[in-house]
Amino acid sequence: MTVELRTVGDADLPGWVRGLATGFLRPPEVTKEEIEFRRGAYDPDRTQGAYDNGRWVATFRSFAQELTVVGGARVPADAVTSVTVSPTHRRRGLLSRMMAQDLRAAKERGDALATLVAAEYPIYGRFGFGPATWCTEWHVDVARAALDPRHASPDDGGRVDFADHDEAGELGPALHDRFRAGQPGAIDLPASWWQADTGAVPHPHVPVKERFRAVYRSASGAVEGMVTYRVDDVWEHKLPQCTLTVDRLTGTTPAAERALWRFLYSIDWVLHVRTGLRGPDDLLPYHLGDPRAARIVRHSDFLWVRPLDVPRLLEARTYPADGSLVLEIRDEAELAGGRYLLEAGPQGATCTRTDRSAELTLDVGAFASLYLGDESAVRLAALGRADEERPGALATADLLLHTARRPWCPDVF
Repeated sequence: MTVELRTVGDADLPGWVRGLATGFLRPPEVTKEEIEFRRGAYDPDRTQGAYDNGRWVATFRSFAQELTVVGGARVPADAVTSVTVSPTHRRRGLLSRMMAQDLRAAKERGDALATLVAAEYPIYGRFGFGPATWCTEWHVDVARAALDPRHASPDDGGRVDFADHDEAGELGPALHDRFRAGQPGAIDLPASWWQADTGAVPHPHVPVKERFRAVYRSASGAVEGMVTYRVDDVWEHKLPQCTLTVDRLTGTTPAAERALWRFLYSIDWVLHVRTGLRGPDDLLPYHLGDPRAARIVRHSDFLWVRPLDVPRLLEARTYPADGSLVLEIRDEAELAGGRYLLEAGPQGATCTRTDRSAELTLDVGAFASLYLGDESAVRLAALGRADEERPGALATADLLLHTARRPWCPDVF
């Protein structure tokens, strides 16, 4: 029988969820709770898969998203997730067909780019995606951190209080919106995300009941930070050996982040803190008396983006200095390729198609890595991924596009 590629209707959902579980190496006998959880989040028009001989053998889903770019503007994105191909149906072009269909639809809708979190690095570059943010996780040896016990509590007049799941659900969305307004690479979180996070609609793979939550309020009473964490209660020879793992820590001010980290390090019996995924240039180690007590245990690419509308993207972000650059962007899928003149400065930017000679040539995936300010054009040229057609073009690109602080996306989707 011919493999059929099609969207997923309501009656198809149980079988599609089983196909998704198989692709993610989970037991294929899924529960009714998981099916209902998926039903609450999926859009039939944007959920597709491959069907063969009574089984879903590939899955693919996308949904509407907002991405914060440099300067705080938010651009519409096509968020790609739930991508699997069963091992029985590899190398048949199923992912290529699903991706092409989704990206064409996103382009027609007017999305500026597509986003995803790549489970495997080699897969998505051939579709025009490039890694745009990275993440780092630290392991903190609390006993070696040289912390001043006098500073366990906030020293700025603020306070840290425990919060229950309901309170987190009330305070979290507004806090996250303030946070993402100033964090390039951050995304919006839909109501369904908060329902799963707080247990209102339980996620089948996330045990909410095992979490602690705490909120930081400034001296004025404003909520400026929140942390969610778990603790492994381990003792050896009548001595505590507990490890605290941070699921999520959000702060809208440096004071909020500092206060929450101090709170976590001061909890009795906790000797080790796993920080969860943080920005790659997070200040976390420097909150310690001895920064060497924070050891990197994970560092990896995280959010990948796929440009779809280059002028819209370049006009949306801000620039630290005046400059102009002619970019030649190659795109085999013919979704975002062309030659563009960027004229930018602190007051704004314009980007238009042009017949002027190219000054910097690169493929769309390399441009994706530059866009949020993380990558350097000079580095890309050294890797053979960008060609300087005019002397000085690489320096101009880094002056305009590179950022002092690295972008960060805290959230998997």
